[in-house]
Amino acid sequence: MSNPILCGFQPAGCYNLNMTPDSELLRQFARTHSEAAFAELVRRHVNLVYSAALRQVNGDAHLAQDVAQTVFTDLACKADSLARRESLTGWLYTSAHFAAAKMVRGENRRRDREEKFMREPIHEAAPEADWEKMRPTLDDAMHELKETDREAILLRYFENQPFIQVGAKLGLNENAARMRVERALEKLRDIFTRRGITTATALASVISANAIQIAPANLAAMLTTTSIAAAGTGTFTLLKIMSMTKLKLAFNALVVAGAATAIVIQHQTQEKLSADNAVLAQQNAQLQTDNENLSNRLAAAGDAKKLSDAQYNELMKLRGEVGVLQRQAVELGTLQGNNEQLRKELMATQKQQAQLPTQGQYEWHQTNTANAAKLILLGMLMFSGDNHDQFPTNFSQISNLTAGMTNQTSGIGTEAFEFLNVGLAANNQNASKIILREQNPFRTTDGKWARIYGFGDGHVEEQISDNGSFDAYEQQYTILPLNQ
Repeated sequence: MSNPILCGFQPAGCYNLNMTPDSELLRQFARTHSEAAFAELVRRHVNLVYSAALRQVNGDAHLAQDVAQTVFTDLACKADSLARRESLTGWLYTSAHFAAAKMVRGENRRRDREEKFMREPIHEAAPEADWEKMRPTLDDAMHELKETDREAILLRYFENQPFIQVGAKLGLNENAARMRVERALEKLRDIFTRRGITTATALASVISANAIQIAPANLAAMLTTTSIAAAGTGTFTLLKIMSMTKLKLAFNALVVAGAATAIVIQHQTQEKLSADNAVLAQQNAQLQTDNENLSNRLAAAGDAKKLSDAQYNELMKLRGEVGVLQRQAVELGTLQGNNEQLRKELMATQKQQAQLPTQGQYEWHQTNTANAAKLILLGMLMFSGDNHDQFPTNFSQISNLTAGMTNQTSGIGTEAFEFLNVGLAANNQNASKIILREQNPFRTTDGKWARIYGFGDGHVEEQISDNGSFDAYEQQYTILPLNQ
């Protein structure tokens, strides 16, 4: 009874998207806000965008991630209009170029932009000498080409796609695609020649070997979550998104409604009373069994005067145990009386607070709790990126990320949640495991129970239970014992 599309989010891995064209993925996201479709787009193109940004911000990995965040956020916002494009490669590359240029100017307006680009890169690849000459001006040179020529080179030499696939995306056959790429490559070589740059190795080989670097682990997951959040809610602004990589995100949250809180407390009290009753019943049965055993042993012992010293001492010991059990039986009766009183008080409370939440109250709690969970998940993903792909084990480790969280989502803070599967690593294997859950379930309008869960890939789900128990559901998505 889960709701996997809660608040515009859909869990990744629901179906195979590997062969789906960019345009179809973007249409799915624009139409249904499918996180899985958007995540596949990010996975396909993150290395291209990150590498282009990295060259233009002089190898600063943090700035490159900021640029990538800006590009994919813009993609999410413009999904509907861009869905008509058969390929997104050219648009993403151009967006990265302009975003990186703006980022560089903002970071250091008093330095010359070309001097920034001439610093040593953090990624080097053979042939080193030729690449070092080309690297500072490659992206500027690419943007002197027409869009169709630039797209052809990007598909063939940046993404290393065969000519038949290049042609499919450009609407050409294989031979026509080869000719388009060769002409575009000649134009790019002329641009470098005018700039006084020549290479000993073939230009295509230098670009193919060096133009794309692998983006940092978890960057795709973080970009997916933050881009959708920025595009879909008014609580994020681009400035806030840009500050996330500086680890100073101001999160938002909400207050749980008073009526819903009372219902949750009532549910917890009832669960505790049920558990106490079960324990008392078990103790009572054990006492009755022990009393019967002792009575049988006493009857078999017969006349105490005919017993040996050892047997007599054993009899005295048994009689002492009977006395202890009798006192425990009296205490049990007292506990049962107290329990009955608590049960009556609970019934009285239920009569006073039997009203279920309205549809508006339920949706308010559902939406804001899910938003708060997504913000915490974002902080956990950011933490893992700086800590060897390990999720945090307690909220104090991400307190700098969750500061001020109660301001924008009506009061819910980290105290409303708890970690599950503590100790998991942030990787594809654990993407479908629960790492966060709402501490207390809340009532639905039809008297059932609901709970919000967060997963290792950053998506959020709501689970519904008829009786308030979520154990079976949680065991499906756990590796470590719960509450470890």
